[in-house]
Amino acid sequence: MSVATIKLSSKGQIVIPKEIRDELHWEAGMQLSLVATGSGVSLKAISAKTGRNLGDLIGLLKHDGDSIAIEALCKPVDVRVDWEKSEQRNK
Repeated sequence: MSVATIKLSSKGQIVIPKEIRDELHWEAGMQLSLVATGSGVSLKAISAKTGRNLGDLIGLLKHDGDSIAIEALCKPVDVRVDWEKSEQRNK
């Protein structure tokens, strides 16, 4: 984490040093949130909305192995079996 000393201009402006902007991946035009705290201020980036919906994610993850039947995916899971195996490993 970088640390920098900066000055407040007569117009109330500051310049965030390039080293810190690069470290935080902040670019020109990015929106920031400035919040007053008891000890000063907190400056955070406001994440940009991508405008994507869930349908845009279809096909994002690829699986190279054999496909799994829907019946196998929907089969009830007995967590006690895995829990007991886990307990035995932790002894």
